Amino acid sequence: MPSLQIMIPRFTESFVDIRERERKVKRGSREQGRQLMNRHNNEAGRRAVIKKSRVTCKCHGVSGSCSLVTCWEQLPTFREVGDYLKEKYEGATEVTVSRRGKLRLSDPRFVLPTAQDLLYLEESPNYCVRNESLGSLGTAGRECNRTSAGMDGCALLCCGRGYNTKKITIKERCGCKFHWCCRVECNTCVKTVEVYTCK
Repeated sequence: MPSLQIMIPRFTESFVDIRERERKVKRGSREQGRQLMNRHNNEAGRRAVIKKSRVTCKCHGVSGSCSLVTCWEQLPTFREVGDYLKEKYEGATEVTVSRRGKLRLSDPRFVLPTAQDLLYLEESPNYCVRNESLGSLGTAGRECNRTSAGMDGCALLCCGRGYNTKKITIKERCGCKFHWCCRVECNTCVKTVEVYTCK
């Protein structure tokens, strides 16, 4: 039986990379650079799956004697591969395409990337700042959660600019009671809450 190191590249190249290979683009163009970058990054993804795969074994036998052992290569979980590639993404190398149609480092002081490293052609847009041409509204004025360490937290959502605190009074229905038949009576409760918005 062929190993994952043989099966994964052959299987995924046959449909993942086919689009990049079939499209005809001008040599040395931005489109060719994107093709080369995508093929390199696809290969890095395949290598990540192989690197994180492991051999798993199971014992068989009477009363746990382990007289027969069955072993197989097991694919890693999606989370394992994702976490590994996220680390690679954070250390990705910027490249440009030469007139000869090859990828080269945009800054010669960088270390040459390996087949496991990820590449990019241009910086990601800064979604913290309003940019109408990209359709980004920025995060200024967005409501955030002061106590959260997640995506909705003020530290992350406000992009390090800090946040404003405002106290507001909310009126809401409370103490509702159902009266037979067909009527609900509620009290009106007033409470003051703090709202945090990005600067």
